[in-house]
Amino acid sequence: MNITTLSILQQEYPKLMEDGIIQSNVPLKEHCSFQIGGPAEVFCTPYTQNQLLDLLRFCLNHKTPYFILGKGSNLLISDKGLSGIVISTERFTELTVEQEYITASCGVTLKDLCNYACENGLSGLEFASGIPGSVGGAVFMNAGAYNYEIKDVLHSSVCILPTWESINSLSPILYLKVEEHNFSYRHSVLQDKELIHLSSVFHLKRDNSETIKRRMDEYQQKRQQKQPLELPSAGSVFRRPEGFYTGRLIEDCGLKGFRIGDAAISEKHCGFIVNLGSATAKDVLQLIQHIQEVVYEHYNVKLQTEIRFLGEM
Repeated sequence: MNITTLSILQQEYPKLMEDGIIQSNVPLKEHCSFQIGGPAEVFCTPYTQNQLLDLLRFCLNHKTPYFILGKGSNLLISDKGLSGIVISTERFTELTVEQEYITASCGVTLKDLCNYACENGLSGLEFASGIPGSVGGAVFMNAGAYNYEIKDVLHSSVCILPTWESINSLSPILYLKVEEHNFSYRHSVLQDKELIHLSSVFHLKRDNSETIKRRMDEYQQKRQQKQPLELPSAGSVFRRPEGFYTGRLIEDCGLKGFRIGDAAISEKHCGFIVNLGSATAKDVLQLIQHIQEVVYEHYNVKLQTEIRFLGEM
């Protein structure tokens, strides 16, 4: 993006600039769990659906690249940052409950969603209580743990179809039933059609809040024992290859603790790469490639990454 485009944005949406919704050169390492990444040329934090639609309309009408950012828990962002516009959904945090259904906006953290369900005596989301990230990212990736996935509790979602025709029409909103999400392992239709998640409804079951809290605590204790929660990471780096456990493969190759710069294979769980303090995206990428080469050499298994890569690496 150049100064002319930024000037046009300011001319078309001066109120968004005045309210601090549009900012420039914001460090993205402050907006992702890896704590790695250069600046966003333009960083936007809309409060409302209409503001979000205005920003998308601007991007599509002016052919400006954009990226929708949730909590950034599954991302490796380039050291050079991102050109164009980054739109954060962190301010979309509405939660409501009706009988056994909870509606959660895309920017709600999974932790807050699970705590809200617990407070309202609704069970089914305990498995997700320790998963980092937002509701939007969880639905996008069909997040899961302990043999449960988001698809198991999802009822429906509201999304934006980000095409020029749709955004400039009177009805850019899509309503998806659970079966229309085309869920599979870490995959949904949102990825295929590049849909923008707005909110989801979860269908849960009544249970005692103390019992729900006890299950959540048990899952969290397991995570603390097995995962490097004390250090910045992007969660599991690789998809699980059929018939193998990724962490065990990497550990059996003698790579536990191996590091490049400040990017290191976790001593606690070899499926995680952690930031020891000042890791760069280049460090992480080189470490990923090294792991893939060594595992393939030892076991003839090609590890596929689960994290997403943003920007020029």
